[in-house]
Amino acid sequence: MAQAGVLNRLIEELMRLPGIGRKTAQRLAFFLLKMDDSEARGIARAIVDLKDKSRFCSVCNNITEDEVCEICSDPMRDRKKILVIEEPSNLLAIEKTKEYKGLYHVLIGVLSPLDGIGPKDIKIEGLMQRLSNGHGIEEVIIATNPTIEGEATAIYLSRLIKSAGIKATRIAYGVPVGSDLEYADEVTLIKSLEGRREI
Repeated sequence: MAQAGVLNRLIEELMRLPGIGRKTAQRLAFFLLKMDDSEARGIARAIVDLKDKSRFCSVCNNITEDEVCEICSDPMRDRKKILVIEEPSNLLAIEKTKEYKGLYHVLIGVLSPLDGIGPKDIKIEGLMQRLSNGHGIEEVIIATNPTIEGEATAIYLSRLIKSAGIKATRIAYGVPVGSDLEYADEVTLIKSLEGRREI
């Protein structure tokens, strides 16, 4: 009976992870149960180490083990541009493209008045301090998600950034490669037309 209690506890804990329902949690729990002890302990250690050793970068709020992350300390990055994103996971997606060479600022959220999240609840103040410190930043690229909250955050930020005398731009959104126009929603089509460029 104790084993069933331990197993059920693990299933319940796994269900707290995003995108993990009961069936997936059960599959994972049984997979972990069949694993070699050293492999299972390795996973457990990695989770504990992540919580114990990781922190937010003191400059951009990226995930790091040091005071300042690798990107902020890299002298080869373009220090005239900052790309503003919602979460550290967005940074990983952009870095995979190997196209963007500037700096980042992670907001750790977006404005959402209905949920009680205002400007002081996300990392806007740190961004504005970076812009006012005279580090020669010429452009801030806003890359919040194309949601109501993301758009509201982008508009709010663009006003603050422009009032600081710095160019504010928004990444283009549009129809994804491999999809058909007939299946695109109106907002996506509007953004596609707005973000068009010469070929």
